[in-house]
Amino acid sequence: MKLDRRAAACALTFGLKAPYIAIPAGFGLIFQGIIADNLALNGMAVESSKIWSYMLVPGLGMFCGLMIAIFISYRKPRQYENREVSLGSDCDTPSHMVTDHFTMQHLGAGLGAISAFVVQLLTDSLPLGALIGLSIMVAFKAIPFSDMDSTMNGGIRLMGFIAFVMLVASGFGNVIRETGGVDAIVQASAAIVGGSKLLAAIVMLLIGLIITMGIGTSFGTIPIIATIYVPLCLALGFSAPATAILVGVAGALGDAGSPASDSTLGPTAGLNADGQHDHIWDTCVPTFLHFNIPLIIFGTVGAMMM
Repeated sequence: MKLDRRAAACALTFGLKAPYIAIPAGFGLIFQGIIADNLALNGMAVESSKIWSYMLVPGLGMFCGLMIAIFISYRKPRQYENREVSLGSDCDTPSHMVTDHFTMQHLGAGLGAISAFVVQLLTDSLPLGALIGLSIMVAFKAIPFSDMDSTMNGGIRLMGFIAFVMLVASGFGNVIRETGGVDAIVQASAAIVGGSKLLAAIVMLLIGLIITMGIGTSFGTIPIIATIYVPLCLALGFSAPATAILVGVAGALGDAGSPASDSTLGPTAGLNADGQHDHIWDTCVPTFLHFNIPLIIFGTVGAMMM
């Protein structure tokens, strides 16, 4: 197809990141719940059910970035060498073979994903949706039964890492609050920006970008930045919706473009199967440019509008 894999990396990262920013389901429901909980914990009550409507503006920014990546930046054909893909010594069964036609395994993977989403919405239970989706994938051999252990272990390892980072971040935020250092930080920050909401919004988003780039997870960034951002937003007169946008976007910034983020590591793992896709230059840099810049712009506009 001569498809530029940088466009594919942007599309995959968008699919991983944009839904939890703007859609109140699955990881989106968790992410938006974390935003609401940490805003309330720091003195600003906001309904978690309304967070998604505030985050639609930043989500639109990500969509614009995706369109630019696909139809402008990386629309030209890109030639790759025709190399043999090594699937590893444990991938020698027919169910693991790469094919160029639609199979029952593909059907099972699609049905499993759709079923997990639909069941979750109908029952309001993420575990039940995941269980049914996984069962369908196993039944259609999209996930071979012999690989169940490694698949489950990989998922638990990923979620365990996210939980660990969130736990540490929450503890760090609590320490900052209890030591009384927030007031001093807020007063100094308010003096630096001179009471300008526009300047304050841009500075807060840039700080969030730096923090998330280092941590590599949006979910773990929220408790840290909310501790400082909420009192600062209150001091500068930002509304609750505007504060939710600033905290949510500041947390999401950097997830795309961070070398340590699962939003970039996942696409690279698949696109570099034949060793022709560089993690930094072909995934991190394109996603950083096409998603973080629109998020800063649309996040600032959304905060000023609310």
